[in-house]
Amino acid sequence: MDNSLAAYLPVLIQIAIGVALPAGILAASHIFGQRGRHNAAKDSPYECGNTLPADDRPHPRFAVKFYVTAMLFILFNIALIFLLPFALVCRELAAAGLAVAAPICVFLAVLALGLFYQIRSGALDWDTPNNH
Repeated sequence: MDNSLAAYLPVLIQIAIGVALPAGILAASHIFGQRGRHNAAKDSPYECGNTLPADDRPHPRFAVKFYVTAMLFILFNIALIFLLPFALVCRELAAAGLAVAAPICVFLAVLALGLFYQIRSGALDWDTPNNH
């Protein structure tokens, strides 16, 4: 093989593994999987042991509070991901002094203000029916 093509060999191996592994898993599932008999009990939707409501809707509508809480969870997780590199190099940055610590403190202050605002506005209270 040419030297320029040899550099792409690890990438081609990764692509081959990425295609072969899911194909192998699907083939093994098809070959060794159980094929059960269909009946009304197996074909009916399972709702955690609860019977379906009379209007045949499979799921009730979720409150807006659920989506607000989910978005806040994602937002604060992303904010914590931004803090991970700082935590990993904290000892090296301590020698730099205030020039590095100031932006991190500002970031943490904005994050804390956002959290306090959400607590104060009741976005995290499950007991109150507050639809933000």
